[in-house]
Amino acid sequence: MKKRQTVFVGLSGGVDSSVAALRLKKQGFHVVGVFIKVWHPDFMVCNWEAERLDAMRVAAHLDIPFLTCDAEAAYRDEVAYYFIEEYKAGRTPNPDVLCNKEVKFGAFLQFAKERGADFIATGHYVERKEGPLGAELHRGQDPNKDQSYFLWSLSQDQLDIALFPVGDTPKEQIRKEATQAAIPTATKKDSQGVCFLGHIDIKEFLSHYTKLEKGDVLSPDGTVIGSHDGALIYTIGQRHGFSLTNHDTERETVYVTAKDSTANTITVSPQKIVTTQADTFTLHSYILRKELKVGDVCEAQFRYRQTPFAIEIVAMDEDQLTLKVLSEVEVPASGQSCVIYDRSLCIGGGMLT
Repeated sequence: MKKRQTVFVGLSGGVDSSVAALRLKKQGFHVVGVFIKVWHPDFMVCNWEAERLDAMRVAAHLDIPFLTCDAEAAYRDEVAYYFIEEYKAGRTPNPDVLCNKEVKFGAFLQFAKERGADFIATGHYVERKEGPLGAELHRGQDPNKDQSYFLWSLSQDQLDIALFPVGDTPKEQIRKEATQAAIPTATKKDSQGVCFLGHIDIKEFLSHYTKLEKGDVLSPDGTVIGSHDGALIYTIGQRHGFSLTNHDTERETVYVTAKDSTANTITVSPQKIVTTQADTFTLHSYILRKELKVGDVCEAQFRYRQTPFAIEIVAMDEDQLTLKVLSEVEVPASGQSCVIYDRSLCIGGGMLT
């Protein structure tokens, strides 16, 4: 008889990964539940022990083996330190993208392969479909939960051995399925993030790694109109976290439109900065799982849950990909991800310079 395939499921202690494990077991896989332990700084309270206990309860309920993958070093060195250095450089990083690349599909993937796994699986709301070049990454069926934006950086090799059992189902149905199976996490609230970034204040966190000094908030004409807590912690489009000297309750909402880390100033305006027909954006560290060429038109997102917009590829080489936005959208911050799509297919993406 053909050997039963083994899949290591990343059990976070939440309902999505719990149902992922349940479904894979029903499909006949040899399922192993794995809790991935990540890093958090000593000055923060982290409830990873409680999350691990929930994951253990799910594994016991499903009668599957349970292991713990220690990914603290990978998270600290490849995600947290990157996050800190990007902010210090004046950019706005997306740690969730790096966590998926370096931890869930990095350290955890290696952990699973070393122990004989044929696949790894997570509770991400995306779909894996077979295509002419191998596995393809598609948007999840629940538009409110689709997480393909955070998985753009997966290589073809990583995607080929990844399974996403819940991506073809709305979240409401996943909870019903968990309840019907009496899974302990059926009614548990969704996680708001990993321990390191789950509920923290960016200012409080970064203050432990770099000096933050108060500075001036400027109007578009350079007039000082308020104060802020350190230019490094703000991102383009942000509309809170700074103080204005004018306390008029009828005034318009203002947004950060620029920041100068050297001068320690931020500029705010009632009008967000939007793209023009002359604007181009350059991506570095890009990955494409489908061949693209100059002149191709695709869809893209600069932000999670942003309405996709049309782009044209205008230049590309081994190191950089340059694109032009074909409609008016809010200008993104340097350091964010630009994710490229062909309808539901996530082709890949890159980091905005």
